[in-house]
This record gives sequence, C-alpha cells and structure tokens, in this order.
Amino acid sequence: MEEGLVDWSDLPPELWPKIGKCLRNRIDVLRFRSVCKLWRSSLPPTNPNSPSFPLQIPYPLSSSVSSNLIEATFYRIEPSPPHETPSSSSSSSSSSPKGWLIKVQSSPSMRLLHPLSNRQLMNPSPNSPNLWNLLNYRVIELHKSYTLQKFSHLAGAVNKVVFFPSSSSWVADIEDSVACCIYLEGKLGFMKYGDENWTLVDDKNSYYDDIIMYKGQIYVTDRWGTISWLDISSLKLLQFTPPLCGFGNKKHLVESCGNLYVVDRYYERELPRNRRRNYHLHLDQYAVVEDFKVYKLDEDWGTWVDVKNLGDRVFVLASDCSFSVSAKEFYGFKGNCIFFTDFFDVRVYNLNDQSIVPFEADPSSPQLFWPPPPWLRV
Repeated sequence: MEEGLVDWSDLPPELWPKIGKCLRNRIDVLRFRSVCKLWRSSLPPTNPNSPSFPLQIPYPLSSSVSSNLIEATFYRIEPSPPHETPSSSSSSSSSSPKGWLIKVQSSPSMRLLHPLSNRQLMNPSPNSPNLWNLLNYRVIELHKSYTLQKFSHLAGAVNKVVFFPSSSSWVADIEDSVACCIYLEGKLGFMKYGDENWTLVDDKNSYYDDIIMYKGQIYVTDRWGTISWLDISSLKLLQFTPPLCGFGNKKHLVESCGNLYVVDRYYERELPRNRRRNYHLHLDQYAVVEDFKVYKLDEDWGTWVDVKNLGDRVFVLASDCSFSVSAKEFYGFKGNCIFFTDFFDVRVYNLNDQSIVPFEADPSSPQLFWPPPPWLRV
C-alpha cells in the first residue's frame, strides 16, 4: 500500500453499519454496498423502517378518496472516466465532467420523465435495453419531488406536495413522516403518518403559493411574499420574513447554495375561464409568462435583496418542485437563467436581457434532457 493511504478494511466491523447509516441518498448507499462483501453485508439496500412508495394516503379534498403519494428523483448522470471505479468516484469533485439532467420515478414502475413538464419519455428505439449499469456512470442525486395521484374529477386540485423524510433517508422512520400540500390554488394542508385525514393549517389564508423543505423545516410563502415556517408540533405558522410586496402573480420558493430565494412570476395574460377545463387547474399552465423578478432573503438583517444576476446558477421551476443547479455541471444549461413551464410548454428566461425563448429555440438546450446521449439507454 502506498505511503499515506489508509486501509479502511482495518476498521472494526461494528463501525460499518454506523457509517453506512450516515448516507442520505440511495445512490450513496449503492456505492457503499458495491465496494466489497463486508460493506454490502453491513447495510441493507434501504432502511426497512422508511416509507415505501407509492404511499397510500387520503386525498385532501375527500377523505373517502384514497390516493397514492408518488416519489421521483432528479439526477445528474455522466459517464465515469475509464480509470475510475465506483469506490473512487466523488460527487463533489470539482473536475467532474458535464452531465445530463434526468428525472426518474421508481414506483409503481420505473419511468423516465421530462424534468420540467413531467411527461413520460419513451425509449429511443424498440431494441434499447431497460438496464442501467451504474458501475459505468457517475450518478449524483440532486432533488426529490412528490406528487399525489390525480383523479379526473379532481385533476390539478393539488398544486404542490412536500414530504419528509424521503424513502432513502436513514435519519428517521416512517412514524416520523409528515406531508404538507397546497391545494385548491392556495389552501395549506398537513398530515402526519397514520392520520386518516388532512388538516387545514390556516383557515384564514387561502392564498399560499409555494412550499419547500428548507434546513429541515417546512416553509411556505403566500401571494404577498410573506414566508412562514410551520411548527409541526402545534401546527402553527410562524412568520419568518417581512412581506416581499412583489407585484407578480405567483411566488416560487427556491433554495440555492444554502440561501432562500423567491422567484416572482408575472403573467402577460390569462386565458378566459371558459377555456380552462375546471377551476382546479394550475394557472401556470394556462397563462403566458412575461417576466420574472428574483429576490434573496438576507437572514441576518431580515430583508429582501433584489437579485439581478444569478451568476453560474440556474433555477429550475418544475411542475412539482423548484431547485437550483450549477450551469457548468450540465450540457444545455446557461447560467443566470430560469427554466420553467407555462401555456407555451417549456421556456427559458434569461436575467441578462429579460428575454424569454422557447426551450427548443436554443440549439444547446435539447441536449439537457432528451434525446439521451449515446452511452445512455433506457
């Protein structure tokens, strides 16, 4: 063995299960278990006490209607260098090559989804295998999203769902799981594991726009840009920020590099109500976006900072969640941009010149999601 290197196999065997349970996502667990027989036997592939998806829960609008909570995961996937082994790969390496953004729903069956529109993506050819050998790729888990199964008469009634902990988490058991959702374009619902019905958290405010897990707590914003966090034990909302007083039509919460942002979405026009199928449908899909404003929360001073440049960061406003990534780590991403969906499907907003272009109009953008690169077959 080279001088200065540590032989990890000399660690006492009883330490491996404790080390393995510090892993926070499924990919890291797979890597851990793939190193050797000892490591594989010290940790099961999943936490036996964690939630299993799809998770059957009541639908917020009707306790007599049972629904499935479905989990999906966003990944960055890239080819591993020829000399690299799974045990030597590092998701935090600064020299990582560019990758592609994919979204995978693993239950009830594995499906590859478009990361923004949530449409199912088809195999590139009838002869493509349905097997990924993760030994050949570097796969980095980025974000998880949750959706409730929709019913024809309640389509679009639930706008956003957050759930904690995820199915791959070792830090808590299913008895500690909680779900929170925004439904009917602004009501806030809460449920603990084992509850038979959802609880309406705030009966005085039906104008909540977005919800996010931030630093282990649930935060919500209303249409005036006031952010509150939810005290799970008392189900009380505690005001966290002053009102933003932005004049946009909808507020999105995004975490980026440990900071909390509000993205204010401005609509150019709305389609007449008789053009919508019913009043539950997401307004995002039936209105045209004309502008965005971005604000960063200065937690030290409790004030909002008007952000004009995101630098290398890209904000992704997907249909079921919002998150941030580094543009330099992806093909097809440009820094200082917002990817979103509206009436015209997937579009890109550039903060440099406030321009909005269709996703397909940028020749580099289609590389981001689909068709997949030649080394990926699904």
